[in-house]
Amino acid sequence: MKTILLPFLNDGLIEAGCDEAGRGCLAGPVFAASVILPIDFRHLDLNDSKKLSEKKREQLRPYIEEHAIAFGIGIVDEKEIDQINILNASILAMHRAVDNLVHKPEHLIIDGNRFKPYQDVDHTTIIKGDGKYLSIAAASVLAKTYRDDYMNKIAQEYPEYGWDQNKGYPTKSHKAAIIKHGITPYHRQSFNLGLPIPTLF
Repeated sequence: MKTILLPFLNDGLIEAGCDEAGRGCLAGPVFAASVILPIDFRHLDLNDSKKLSEKKREQLRPYIEEHAIAFGIGIVDEKEIDQINILNASILAMHRAVDNLVHKPEHLIIDGNRFKPYQDVDHTTIIKGDGKYLSIAAASVLAKTYRDDYMNKIAQEYPEYGWDQNKGYPTKSHKAAIIKHGITPYHRQSFNLGLPIPTLF
């Protein structure tokens, strides 16, 4: 039976859902999205992006962007990740996504259980929130599709790593490529990449 996602946590507030993508990857940035949806927003297929096919996510993205009151994307690259760690980078990416909203939210609902306050805006963390609230699910779709687009682009620069398929996640083939070819400027050197190995820069 399909779960019915809720439209909001706080009735009467301008509420933005936030989520990130790429936290567990070995290469590339972490992307985040923040989405404010109208109270009457509905789409039967919208769910946690991990439960959707790539085709379905690509179909949902323009629908979300067209019908959202506002949405923002935030990015923290691999160099910043290495400097501040992936948890702080994920939170920073969500902050940057909220920065890019054209309307300031009155409340944030965050997928997961860790967050740092954003300015003077109250927030609530929700474990598996992308499978419970429409705005977080919408944010998960945008974060995932924008990041996938980026990984497809840099895959053309380093095709031997298969980023157009694995999106930088630690698949067996990606790890094998690192052992064979070394790391690239896009790899997160603070992660366990199987070093010591030669580098490409």
